[in-house]
Amino acid sequence: MSLYKRGEFWWVRFTTPAGKRVRQSTGTDNREAAEEYHDQLKAECWRVERLGERAAKNWNEAAVQWLKETGHKATHYQDKATLRWLDPFLGGKLLSKITRELVVEIAEAKALEASPSTANRHLALIRAILRKARDEWEWVERIPKIKLYPVKNQRTRWITRKEAERLLSLLPAHQARMARFSLSTGLRQRNVTGFEWTQVDLKQRLAWIYPDQAKARKPIGVPLNEEAVGVLRECLGQHERFVFTYHGRPITQVNTKAWRDAVRKAGLEPFRWHDLRHTWASWHAQAGTPLNVLQELGGWASAEMVQRYAHLGVVHLREHAERIAPARGTKLAHARLRLVK
Repeated sequence: MSLYKRGEFWWVRFTTPAGKRVRQSTGTDNREAAEEYHDQLKAECWRVERLGERAAKNWNEAAVQWLKETGHKATHYQDKATLRWLDPFLGGKLLSKITRELVVEIAEAKALEASPSTANRHLALIRAILRKARDEWEWVERIPKIKLYPVKNQRTRWITRKEAERLLSLLPAHQARMARFSLSTGLRQRNVTGFEWTQVDLKQRLAWIYPDQAKARKPIGVPLNEEAVGVLRECLGQHERFVFTYHGRPITQVNTKAWRDAVRKAGLEPFRWHDLRHTWASWHAQAGTPLNVLQELGGWASAEMVQRYAHLGVVHLREHAERIAPARGTKLAHARLRLVK
């Protein structure tokens, strides 16, 4: 068997009955999966050349094709991480051999390791790749039906201004600045950690996120309030390129021990860094910012994404609620007084 390790993955090398030399990556670092891939590929080459069959495609080829076509996605790096996790289950598998039972096994393993919602993200990627393979690439005729776990809508986690002040007081200075900036702008974690001085105009009190940095792949204009401007001025001169740094190096991680300790000491568990964005949006809704404006400020692709904050922005409805309040001197008002007494 011509199987050898090259870099991270195992590679196969052999000559087909027709004399064609084959050398390619298996796309897996698991030797058993690589051996299965080798045997299937060799047998398939024989059937194609000797019997005239159509070449069958496997999961590794589909995964590689998917990554090629979706390299523009903001979640590309997440897809790569998910595919690495899926490799022990699907590496080397022919697409026609991926069954519903195997998918259920994968779902149960991930749900046990993490949560049903996390398992759903893995299942959604499998489903998307298989649908591409069937409907666009025409690599397989049938695919298994993949059902996601039912997940209840959870409450959006946000904190009050007083709780935010408590959290900020417990964070190291460099993280506190980043958190203050997040609470002032609503920017996503990746946009804050990678924030550069070329994205800022302090005179105009404006910042921007380029399309290739945005989740929706559209540019986002970021008006800077007084707090955000103050944070940026504190960071001036610390680094030539990046805004937020620690010991002269750009910050890439925020879910650190210091962050977790501060959240715990502030009594805010569970609270993730991304919940700072939820908090920013919640404060806006409570202050009466229209949802269409909030959508534009937050760079959301659809109005549905900001509906989770709609229940917080009901100040404008107060005058309408008062329209049926009992007037003084009415029977209903007297009855209410008697109940109070």
